[in-house]
Amino acid sequence: MPRLVLGSASPRRAELLRQLGIDFEVRASALAETMAAGESAVGFACRVARDKGAEVARGTPGAWVLSADTIVVVDDSVLGKPADAAEARRMLERLAGRGHDVLTAVALTAPGGELAGETMVRTAVWFRTLSAAEIDAYVATAEPFDKAGAYGIQGRAGAFVERTIGSFTNVVGLPLDEVRELLAAHGLLGQPERRAPGA
Repeated sequence: MPRLVLGSASPRRAELLRQLGIDFEVRASALAETMAAGESAVGFACRVARDKGAEVARGTPGAWVLSADTIVVVDDSVLGKPADAAEARRMLERLAGRGHDVLTAVALTAPGGELAGETMVRTAVWFRTLSAAEIDAYVATAEPFDKAGAYGIQGRAGAFVERTIGSFTNVVGLPLDEVRELLAAHGLLGQPERRAPGA
C-alpha cells in the first residue's frame, strides 16, 4: 500500500480515519490559520486544508497526505478555536438557541506535492437555549479550547444539540464517507479481499 500521512494533530480525526481500517502516520501541521481580508468562509477552509497538506508533504517525501480544516460559520462570521475562556464563552453564547453551519474542507496531496483531490462538506447544527451556568460549566471543562466554535459534538456539548442535517462525522472534524470516496478514488484503501467461488 502507498504511504499515507494524516496532516493533523487532531486525535478526533485520527480516530475517525482508523475506522476505515487503513494504516497511516500522523504529522501535525504548524500552519497558521489566518483568514485573509475579503476571503469567504469556504475559500478560507479550502485554502487552509490545501496549505496544510502542502506543508506536511514537503516534510514527508514519497507519501500521500490527507489534510483538513473545520470551521463554524454563524451570521457569515467564521468561528475558529477560542484563544481563552472569555472567547469560548462568547462563541457559545452566540451559538445558543439557534442554528449554524460546520464546514470541513479536505485535501489530498500526492507524493509529488500536487493537489490530487479535495472536497467540502457542510453540516447544519442547531443548539438549544443555554443558560449562563451551563456555558460556564462547559468552559470550565477546557473541552472547548482546541475546537472550532468552542465545542465538541462528540463530547459534553452533544447535550447542547437539538438536531443536525448532514454528516455527523463532519462536525467531529472529518467527513468519513467523503474521505473514504476520496481515498478510494486514488487507490489508497487497498484491495477488497477476494473470496474463492462458493466460499
